Amino acid sequence: MPTKAYKPTTPGRRIMQTLTYEEITTNKPEKSLLAVKKKHAGRNSYGRITVRHKGGGNRQKYRIIDFKRRKLDMFATVLTIEYDPNRSANICLIQYEDGEKAYILCPVGLSVGDKVISSEKADIKPGNCLPLSAIPVGTVIHNIELNPGAGAVLVRSAGMAAQLMAKEGKYAQVRLPSGEVRLVRIDCKATIGTVGNGDHENVAYGKAGKIRHLGIRPTVRGSVMNPNDHPHGGGEGKSPIGRPGPVTPWGKPALGYKTRSKKARSNKFIVKRRNGR
Repeated sequence: MPTKAYKPTTPGRRIMQTLTYEEITTNKPEKSLLAVKKKHAGRNSYGRITVRHKGGGNRQKYRIIDFKRRKLDMFATVLTIEYDPNRSANICLIQYEDGEKAYILCPVGLSVGDKVISSEKADIKPGNCLPLSAIPVGTVIHNIELNPGAGAVLVRSAGMAAQLMAKEGKYAQVRLPSGEVRLVRIDCKATIGTVGNGDHENVAYGKAGKIRHLGIRPTVRGSVMNPNDHPHGGGEGKSPIGRPGPVTPWGKPALGYKTRSKKARSNKFIVKRRNGR
């Protein structure tokens, strides 16, 4: 989906770039697949902020996505391609032969009227879902499970794709978009193709208000806070942080400090890390 630039009628419009939404076929979602989405503004049950920079924004409803592709060996027809406010990728409304409807992520190359299926014997076409054991080595995939039957958790953002590198025994080697090569059980499912809406990364919001519509509140630098609010705060005028290196608001090292546990149980499944080690 290409982007659209605007005439510089205001300072915000000068740099604004939005998607043209040519791929979207309807703006009315399937009511049976909508769920209420409550806002908590980053606060927990005690009312304390546990996730900063959240709050406000337009009201949204959650689209129930079928990440498990649980209906096997039954063709489904793509009815519409829709915008989803909860993710960067677009979604497809599909209808199975028995009349049941579901939402799936829309890959590149899938259009209205196409048929998709979740099966071990499915063709290697965008939108079809197969276990890794049935996918040829070298195939581009997305929407990957980590535990069989638990639903896809990897490679779901707009424009993302992984590649099946090798298969050996119970595990397959998958190269993720970050460059990490990871072992995934061979009976886990994945969907063929690349996630659509790759131009999402080219969007330029142009003005601060557009970010607020998304429910994102401002981020303030620690160096302009008071010392009781941030370790970088305090001092007269523009002051240095006064430490050997930058830290988070809670005093932990920031900007490059590795936080992954050396005892993480998933370490044994990582063949090659994203930094090349």
